[in-house]
Amino acid sequence: MRYFLCCITLVFCAAQAHAQQPTGVKAEDTPNDSGGSITVVWDYPESYEKAEQIRYIISVGEFENGPFHSAKYNEANLQSTDPGTFGHGEETSQKIFARITAYVAPTDPPKRIAIENGKTYYVQVIAHLPSGESFPSAVASAEAYENFFNTLKTNNFVLGTIFSLVILGGIILAQKRDLFIRRIAGLEALDEALGRATEMGKPVLFVHGLHDMGSVSTIAAVNVLSRVAHRTAEFNTELRVANRDPVVMAVSQEVVKESYLNAGRPDAYSDDMVFMVATEQFSYAAALDGMMVRDRPATNILMGYFYAESLLLAETGASTGAIQIAGTDSYTQLPFFITTCDYTLMGEELYAASAYLSREPKLLGSLKGQDIGKAVLLIVMILGTLLATLGNQTLTHIFTAY
Repeated sequence: MRYFLCCITLVFCAAQAHAQQPTGVKAEDTPNDSGGSITVVWDYPESYEKAEQIRYIISVGEFENGPFHSAKYNEANLQSTDPGTFGHGEETSQKIFARITAYVAPTDPPKRIAIENGKTYYVQVIAHLPSGESFPSAVASAEAYENFFNTLKTNNFVLGTIFSLVILGGIILAQKRDLFIRRIAGLEALDEALGRATEMGKPVLFVHGLHDMGSVSTIAAVNVLSRVAHRTAEFNTELRVANRDPVVMAVSQEVVKESYLNAGRPDAYSDDMVFMVATEQFSYAAALDGMMVRDRPATNILMGYFYAESLLLAETGASTGAIQIAGTDSYTQLPFFITTCDYTLMGEELYAASAYLSREPKLLGSLKGQDIGKAVLLIVMILGTLLATLGNQTLTHIFTAY
């Protein structure tokens, strides 16, 4: 009887040890990296009541039989915390992973030896229980190597390719026929405003925003300036272009010069047309306000990204009786322009101005292609919201940027 009880106890202890030993241990190259890393995966010990208190130690060896050395790795987590790599399946909540990048040097413990590409390493996971017991797993092997393609960005690549093809299709279509663009009142009134300045014999003042040449809004403003300069050259109207950034000023000078040349009036161009006002925000605004009050331009055109100076400029211009056309993608300043200017280009209307004014097929096609892309994204957003409400996350996962 005593012998029987001893056997039962040994079997029970062996079963307990097996239940607490890390199982399903696998080692593989870490995906989507430049090498030098190995990912170790093992099962979550659901059978152990204090599974969340288990501390895992990963050891690495260059030979299957050891010796093994402590590895340097990120904190072990469930695969569900990294859906980009492991997906969104239910099984990801039952697997633990850790990424090894180095291990302790055998002869000099403070030092670390980095994982080398193309070299086989043997890995063992050791579970340390709160009671002080430890249980090693079976040995798994893997080697690290470079990955030439980051699969986490596959959806970005596919969607980017599709939208690029749509834009190219729009350009090809624009070269064959004239595409419709809805009427933008501010741009339609541009010739009227310039004509009024010509009739009154007063200058046209073009004001850039405060951003530098790297800003999309500044680039769009320069495109509008090109059209304005071409018209003032044809009408023989005085043009003044105010700047606060030296680079924007240099670009604006070249744009205005080229516009006057294309209009057949290179002799009417002068470098003094495009000038530097001030580099500080409110010094810039004060100087322009003084210019508006003294010279009383017939037309003020404010294009670019503006800050608190927007109301100071627009209100002063309105008090002088000038026709004012403003355009900005700064949503915080749009209310001030809408209330004080005759016409306001809001948000993306500023970006579309160059295509609207020039009717260039490449610009028109790009604009149409982008509009189609936005429409598709809007439909996908609505459909994705409905599906997510019903518990289907497929579209959410497709459009997630990892």
